[in-house]
Amino acid sequence: MRDLPPTATLRAFEVATRHATFTSASEELHVTQSAVSHQLRHLEALWGVQLFQRGKSLTLTPAGAALAPVVREFFMKLETTLADLREQKGRVRLKVSTTYSFALKWLLPRLPGLAELHPEILVTLETTDAAINFTPAEPDVAIRFGGGNYPNLYSEFLFREQIFPVASPALLERLGMPRRPADLLRYPLLTRAGADMVPKWDLWFQQAGVAVSAFRETVRFADTNMTIEAALLGQGVALARSGHVENELADGSLVSLCKVSLPSPLAYYFVCPKGVEIQPHVASFREWLQAESVRAGERY
Repeated sequence: MRDLPPTATLRAFEVATRHATFTSASEELHVTQSAVSHQLRHLEALWGVQLFQRGKSLTLTPAGAALAPVVREFFMKLETTLADLREQKGRVRLKVSTTYSFALKWLLPRLPGLAELHPEILVTLETTDAAINFTPAEPDVAIRFGGGNYPNLYSEFLFREQIFPVASPALLERLGMPRRPADLLRYPLLTRAGADMVPKWDLWFQQAGVAVSAFRETVRFADTNMTIEAALLGQGVALARSGHVENELADGSLVSLCKVSLPSPLAYYFVCPKGVEIQPHVASFREWLQAESVRAGERY
């Protein structure tokens, strides 16, 4: 750290790298041309390298070109961090982890309501399907889709979704509206690869009382959002979880088919280290989340 010069000297260097002359650099800094020249010579003496080729215009030496982006990044990060801290004044940050599809389709549209009710909470959303150990570098709380078994953690049931088939109006215009569940066997059915958390057509048909040996599977998707997008494009019928198609059903871009729904075998849970749930900002978030979950459960 003994080679770290005063901030004003670093700033003079950063500004000079963006100008062709000391004169134009001094105008941005609101100091004299000689002051800029003096600061840069002091910096070169301190670091033992020549930073500029001096002539009619300023040209960075190889050493100056190597150091310029480092110094520029330093000032950019400093300004960004200070702006963030000023924004956070009087607010507390809450890092929330959940799956990408749940964040996109369910949580994100509701966050403006949280901000209105609790402006003191600054939410940072992180998305992953991986297990969380809640180390200091990881999120404070999580919303997980599972069976509710979270040993040594505080967990709280939020809601359980319903599973039902959906399709676009364009597909129904081509193929017609099915009158009974068995009619879906003649439709292209979109399927998602995966384990227990993925809605299964055979289970839905079983719930509907339809014996199935095979059905018209088209493309198998690795992602929930891709499956819904394919349904929106009219490529087939998707078996959707209710929380993932709220907006699409509301605006009519997807239509629910039949009246048979299958309760999801898994549910959403609020999870955090024991004791964290009673921290004021976490408790406020948890109570808001519970209220939204009740409303969602009533809708489903």
